[in-house]
Amino acid sequence: MACAQRAPLDEQQVTEPSGPMGQATTLPALHPKRMEQRGFVLYRPLPLHGSPAEVEEFVELSQFIVEDLDWLLALPHDKYWCQVVFDESLQKCLDSYLCMAPRGLDSALYTSPAVADMQKRLHRNIFMTFLRMATHKESKENFITPAVFGEILYNNFLFDIPKILDLCVLFGKGNQQLLHKMIKNIFNQQPAYYSDLEETVPTVLQVLDTILQRCGLQAEGASASQPMKLGDQGPANAMDMKQQDLVDLVLYLCDTCTTLYSFLDIFPTACRTFQIHGFLSRLASFYELAIPDIERAVRKRNFDDKSMQEDLWRRVSHSRRKMVEIAHLLIQHTCLQPILENSSENIQMFVEDFLQTFTSLLPEKRFLADYDEQFSVADDISLLQQASPLLYHFLGKPNS
Repeated sequence: MACAQRAPLDEQQVTEPSGPMGQATTLPALHPKRMEQRGFVLYRPLPLHGSPAEVEEFVELSQFIVEDLDWLLALPHDKYWCQVVFDESLQKCLDSYLCMAPRGLDSALYTSPAVADMQKRLHRNIFMTFLRMATHKESKENFITPAVFGEILYNNFLFDIPKILDLCVLFGKGNQQLLHKMIKNIFNQQPAYYSDLEETVPTVLQVLDTILQRCGLQAEGASASQPMKLGDQGPANAMDMKQQDLVDLVLYLCDTCTTLYSFLDIFPTACRTFQIHGFLSRLASFYELAIPDIERAVRKRNFDDKSMQEDLWRRVSHSRRKMVEIAHLLIQHTCLQPILENSSENIQMFVEDFLQTFTSLLPEKRFLADYDEQFSVADDISLLQQASPLLYHFLGKPNS
């Protein structure tokens, strides 16, 4: 087989024997005929209280996926990319894991050593597959033209915003710097993802509105469209809805908050996009309206299973904390950081943004008090007074 040396993969041609007579055929190095017929299977999570038979099935199925991904990751550069681009079963396998793998508060549920070990091996292989998919240059000899790489990712749906969000929440722990570099490269090589992110923010806002509607609360700018069905009829409040509807709502809220925090923490560049859509004020308003209502329902309703009530309370508390942390990330990266780094000619604009942000939050007393308890506003103001004469002029001499 002859292959051009040191040319990008997208420009390489290969000559291989083809047909019953073994006649030489020249193809682009990245071509569906060069894909191996492997047949990746879908991931299926183990049920919470899995029987011995279900545990055995989970371990066996996961072993198939681990071995297939070991094979995939060992492929040379050209064959790896043929498999990634043209093997639909591989993409369905990866998507099934992103959608169904345990995350956040559920990630420590596997107590069996055999199950935990298998899940760990599978988790690593899935991550390494996505990491290699996000790398356009593996070495001097193995690389793809950056612009073509961006087109391959986007046109073949190898990455999209929901997948990137899932990657952050699933793999962020212990891999933050690597994920940041990976996501930054995806966005740099394909700027269309920034447009997709712009379109995602209203969908996230609609998630908050949907929860408010299900709790019977009013939300300014609420839309009739809903990204998730939590039941066809909206109850008067969280106290009156069916118990399973309340469970679904809390799980939905917890997953949304955990995922969004992970994404903004790993890829803070996205904070500006969220702030352009007024996300912080909407989040604070949601917090003020929904959290007391949901907390009251979880605390006061009668649950036959007390462990379920404890789990729901843990998830509501986790969601509450993550919402405050999301707010801090937005303020940190859209107001504080540009001022403290003093790297922008528009420092006055960022100071005014900071002041306007907290002024707009004053009506949200519960949210602002919880924010201040976790992240001292006075400390932020003191730092900024030292960094900016404009803030010193507005607020006077900083505390010593």
